[in-house]
Amino acid sequence: MANTVQVPARAAGRSSSMALLVLIAGWLVPGAGHFMVGKWVRGLLLFVSLVLMFSLGVALQGKIYSPNTGDLLDILNFAGDLGTGLLYVVAKLFDLGQVAVVTVSADYGTKFMVVAGLLNVIAAVDAHSLATGRKAS
Repeated sequence: MANTVQVPARAAGRSSSMALLVLIAGWLVPGAGHFMVGKWVRGLLLFVSLVLMFSLGVALQGKIYSPNTGDLLDILNFAGDLGTGLLYVVAKLFDLGQVAVVTVSADYGTKFMVVAGLLNVIAAVDAHSLATGRKAS
């Protein structure tokens, strides 16, 4: 029989709620989940990289998708944009992003923003795995 460690229910509940908080913080602010689990360098690299990708996408006049279209690709791109968390909210508040992509560079900008969102979701899940102990360093 394998050696197992019994975790009290109270400690397990606290751990899972902290892990959920790490996941949500990591989604809302790129790198925040890693900051919360003590991975400062990784968190800073994620923050700088993802904010820079999203900012370059906006600077290239990329499109920021809205949830009100029925096209499948628009829905998937919206999910990618939404993955950037508060960056998406700020961009929508300040009415950034073009309504239609009219240049090749704007198309690249659109893809930068979508990929930044998808990478942020992966980073938030990574921070959650670190917080739950499923992943060591």
